[in-house]
Amino acid sequence: MPKLKSHKGLLKRIKVTATGKVKTKKSSTGHLKSNKNGDKIRLIREDHYVKGDDIKRFERMLHRRLKAG
Repeated sequence: MPKLKSHKGLLKRIKVTATGKVKTKKSSTGHLKSNKNGDKIRLIREDHYVKGDDIKRFERMLHRRLKAG
């Protein structure tokens, strides 16, 4: 049976921590920040951990167990 390969596009967009949580970047960080207030920009800067049904989907794509954040 061939090897199970991880989804390379997903691996470029997430970081799996040592405890198995999945860390991602929030949207709206690229450009057009001048019309967002400071509170919104500070919220975007915070760490974002994946939870819920996304964890199940990521487990299938990466072929490993993960923890919800």
